[in-house]
Amino acid sequence: MVRNWPDLRTAKDARLLSLLLHGAQRLRPTDSRMIVALGESYEKLDQPAKAKKCYMRALNVGDQEDIAMIRLAKVCEKLHDEEGAVRWYSKYVDMVNSAELDPGDDICFAYRYLAHYYLRNDRLSEADVHAHKCCEFKETKNDGKALVRQIAAHRNSGSGVYNPRFTPKPNLRVKLALSGSSTTPGSQKRGRTTPPPPQDHSDNDMSF
Repeated sequence: MVRNWPDLRTAKDARLLSLLLHGAQRLRPTDSRMIVALGESYEKLDQPAKAKKCYMRALNVGDQEDIAMIRLAKVCEKLHDEEGAVRWYSKYVDMVNSAELDPGDDICFAYRYLAHYYLRNDRLSEADVHAHKCCEFKETKNDGKALVRQIAAHRNSGSGVYNPRFTPKPNLRVKLALSGSSTTPGSQKRGRTTPPPPQDHSDNDMSF
């Protein structure tokens, strides 16, 4: 939805608009449009924590434009609030999939964030679903393809589960070659010698 707000080219414009919206919001405290617009002005002023409170309030009073949730998820991401971002991105995606919300232009970024989150947490099936969803949008198509390749690589790595702490054991022969040792793995055991071949004393031990 396109708003008919002034063009916020400077922080001064955004500050002035936030003052105007504060006054309007006091007159209409349950108008979610005013509350969301106030949150947007706080984002322009680089005050994401205040913007987050506005979007939360807009959801509590009833979001008339169905945009507060995705705005809230994005501002949580900006604040490095992973738990909040996952919660609201997931809820937004679920509501879009169940046709409770119309998919907005930012739905692709929700899929991308969740795909990365699930990949980091070894939830490869869920990561794969969201990565393929990313491929359906031009804004996230390249990221989606890269994620699909990463997921496939983790599945084919042996264990089938992504483990960033996994370190493959080095090949012993390669390790010995790099160290310059000419010994073989079997000769590394101490105290082990090759016994002499048995001697035949049958000619010297003859009894009649």
